[in-house]
Amino acid sequence: MPFVSSATPQADILLQIKDMVKIIHTLADHDDDVNCCAFSSSLLATCSLDKTIRLYSLSDFSELPHSPLKFHTYAVHCCCFSPSGHILASCSTDGTTVLWDTQNGQTLAVMEQPSGSPVRVCRFSPDATCLVSGSADGTVVLWNAQSYKLYRCASVKDGSLVACAFSPNGNLFVTGSSCGDLTVWDDKMRCLHSEKAHDLGITCCDFSSQPVSGGEQGLQFFRLASCGQDCQIKIWLISFTHTLGFELKYKSTLSGHCAPVLTCAFSHDGQMLVSGSVDKSVIVYDTNTENILHTLTQHTRYVTTCAFAPSILLLATGSMDKTVNIWQFDLETLCQARIAEDQPKQFTEDWSEDDVSNWLCAQGLKDLVGIFKMNNIDGRELLNLTKESLADDLKIESLGLRSKVLRKIEELRTKMKTLSSGIPDEFICPITRELMKDPVIASDGYSYEKEAMENWISKKKRTSPMTNLVLPSVVLIPNRTLKMAIDRWLETHQK
Repeated sequence: MPFVSSATPQADILLQIKDMVKIIHTLADHDDDVNCCAFSSSLLATCSLDKTIRLYSLSDFSELPHSPLKFHTYAVHCCCFSPSGHILASCSTDGTTVLWDTQNGQTLAVMEQPSGSPVRVCRFSPDATCLVSGSADGTVVLWNAQSYKLYRCASVKDGSLVACAFSPNGNLFVTGSSCGDLTVWDDKMRCLHSEKAHDLGITCCDFSSQPVSGGEQGLQFFRLASCGQDCQIKIWLISFTHTLGFELKYKSTLSGHCAPVLTCAFSHDGQMLVSGSVDKSVIVYDTNTENILHTLTQHTRYVTTCAFAPSILLLATGSMDKTVNIWQFDLETLCQARIAEDQPKQFTEDWSEDDVSNWLCAQGLKDLVGIFKMNNIDGRELLNLTKESLADDLKIESLGLRSKVLRKIEELRTKMKTLSSGIPDEFICPITRELMKDPVIASDGYSYEKEAMENWISKKKRTSPMTNLVLPSVVLIPNRTLKMAIDRWLETHQK
């Protein structure tokens, strides 16, 4: 059969997606199943049923001189870094959570679960003041991470605690149980909500760092992913403030796996979600479209853990085959893949009336759907709306509501300018909304134009433009990988 070229440039791009991610290293130092892996800005930690934790340098994936870390007397189920990366926490069937100094491997503290039950999961709060540990008897403990003393203790009704994640702003955390309950707690460990999320049990959960606008009162939501023995990944939207209260919305279900899903994790910029399963595969999703970008099938047994690096496009996956695979993403191909997937509906002016209705609902403006449909507002009409037409033609009386609609439309117009220019969004500075010339990585994990971020820090002090959280550091690191991708894009598109 003769070779037939793809019919469109979009098809050419889709054919290139297979080159988006490649394996660059395999670690095979553990003697038993790998249970968890975690990144800091400079290190990778792995832990195993073999009772050890191992530390590797991200520069060349060599094991550190003081690795492996040995203290636990039974299997190590989970490990996680503090936000600074200076402390590593690990927890075990032996009923302890241990804090380690990552620079020398010394133990800083041994915190014993009050009930002595096996500890299945541990997580630091975003500000590093607290650490949560959850155990097989359903006990959840909030520890003071500075004094290493127990702060609060509670328990879930049924099942073992096997999953935990803090919201990016740190004002709540979520736990998941083997009975399938998703429980939300505030920072004082008051139970805000609990519901059955996965019928056969939850296995993992993770928050995206990228906020999502929505809600009737302009609340800021965060995506939460949960996965379970039911072979599904569920996406939730969660918001909580002390003044407006708590809100949890179910959003969607991802059903890419054909067996129980054991692990899930968002990329640091919130643009990708990865999952690992009993079917031995790893699936990478685009968070915004929820389409599958890639399926990785390197492991020979169950995939038990996955984690993204905070400042570079690296993914680690661990398995019961005793290995940890390190994957690297090609930024330019990834951007092309996202553009290709978004192509059919990326231009607002091409939206149908139903597309506009869906957009209104996503923005927390569902009460306006009837008015917009009655006036046959499609994408082109939407972009032409003004404060006068909202008041006079659509009869929207609330000034606040009109202002919100106009603000959301202006955001669409800004996005349209970016899309019409063909510039991948990853190349646009979040502050200036212009193509970056000298990209740098800030301590929040996002990339910015150097001059814009320096001005932001000088005026806004130490807050992140993306999350509004205090920056752990004001050091800006040149993003050479992104710079090379931008330069290659310019060479191709601006001849």
